[in-house]
Amino acid sequence: MSWVKVLSESELDPGDRQIVKVEKEKILLVNHGGSICAVKNACPHLKAPLSKGKITADGAIVCPLHRSAFDLATGIPKSWIPWPPGLGKLLGAISKEKPLQVYPTRVEEGDIWVEIAE
Repeated sequence: MSWVKVLSESELDPGDRQIVKVEKEKILLVNHGGSICAVKNACPHLKAPLSKGKITADGAIVCPLHRSAFDLATGIPKSWIPWPPGLGKLLGAISKEKPLQVYPTRVEEGDIWVEIAE
């Protein structure tokens, strides 16, 4: 594991989000409630980009495609493929529930760092 400096803290105001590329990974940084979260910018269901997903008050990101919701801090699914009605339950039964990949973050001397596997 190694830490990579990805962005200046001043470039990510509260409520903002930004995609950064670290090696071959696109990582979505989210400043939610003063905490910097970093997640893979791809839903684990069908790899849809999460950058346009809704951020909920309880700290989840919702996939814009099938509305699966994932905890920003842990990646644990809060809901799995609830959309479209009826069909979503069938898709959810066929596709095993998977967590969203999250990356540890830290802020040092005004810079945001993300830990990635080597």
